[in-house]
This record gives sequence, structure tokens and C-alpha cells, in this order.
Amino acid sequence: MTEQTGDFLADTPAHWSVTVTETPFTGAKTSVRADEVVMPDGSAARRDYQVHPGSVAVLALGDDDEVVVLEQYRHPVRHKLWEIPAGLLDVPGENPLHAAQRELYEEAYVKADEWHVLADVYTSPGGSDEAVRIFLATGLSDATGERFAATEEEADMRLARVPLGDLVRAVLDGRLHNTCLAVGVLALQAARAADGGLASLRPANAPWPARPFTA
Repeated sequence: MTEQTGDFLADTPAHWSVTVTETPFTGAKTSVRADEVVMPDGSAARRDYQVHPGSVAVLALGDDDEVVVLEQYRHPVRHKLWEIPAGLLDVPGENPLHAAQRELYEEAYVKADEWHVLADVYTSPGGSDEAVRIFLATGLSDATGERFAATEEEADMRLARVPLGDLVRAVLDGRLHNTCLAVGVLALQAARAADGGLASLRPANAPWPARPFTA
């Protein structure tokens, strides 16, 4: 084993040569791409994956240590999942903080005074290029103005506020499965236990190379 030094513990950009690329399917928000990729040994392999605009998610934490969650039907997995507010980055180059603030307002009718980055993740890097930024929002209060009219799956959503500890336990017990919820609550728990606590979290407009944006 080679001894590692410095800041080696970081994902690094790389690009293997692509000899052929096709887009056999294009949907409303995402598409499927098929690439012929040159492997390190010189052979070629086909890689099919979803091309995704990216997403944001919000772990909104109240002063009572309760988290805003919602239950939403997800057809691919045939489940109603408890999740945290989240949504697509519909506009190329959109500031993810602005998108997160919009999603918190639209899905939960809540606003927040303080925002930090909890985690940046690729949801399924073996089959999709989707990148998600998960925010921590605190200093919550009810939103003002016209409430967003929910449609389609969102019309059947159920909102709740659940103690953070209950969510952590439910994730570890295998009762909750949504990626953003699981990563968010476990990251928050870990941040609290780390040196510096929540003060060590990145600012809300921290760079995000996976989805560059205008500040």
C-alpha cells in the first residue's frame, strides 16, 4: 500500500476518452446518454446513464430541533417516501441557494434566516450524473404571500415536523430511505459532533464545481 500524504482524500476530476456518444432518449427534464468509453487497458465499454440538471435539498431545522419533512409518492420505487424539501435546478447556471429557498417556500411555505451547505453528493454516480447540494436552513418562520398551488404528486404531499433524533434513528433502522433526507440528517448529526460544530459548515454560496453557478 502506498502511503498517502497531504489532502489526497478528495474526489478528483477525470475524463476517459469517449469515441462514440448517442442520446437514445430525451425526456422533459432528463435524458439518457450512451457513451463508448476507452478503458485503461485500451478496450472499449458502453456506459448508459441518465443526464440530469442537478438538484437542491433543504434540511430545515427549527429552534425546537424538529426538521421539516414531507411525504411524497415516488413511482419508480412504488413507495411514499418521507423526504426533505427538494427540487431540480431547472435553469442552467441557477444559484443553488436561490433554488433551495424557492423549494422551501413552495413545498413547505417556510422561510429561513440562516443558510449553510451540509453536503454535496452524487446520488447514483454509476448510472446518473445527478449532483445534489443539501443545505441546512435555520431561523425558520412562516412564509408570506400567496401559497404555491401543488399539482401532480405534490398535490398528495403530507407535511410534518419531526425531531432530528427520531429521523436519525429511523434512517439507521432502515425505515427511511430517501437519499437527501438520510445524508442530511446524518451530516447534521456528524457536524454537531465535529470540532467547531455547525460553525465549521461551509457558507451557503460555497463553490460547487459539479454545478457551477453565478453568485
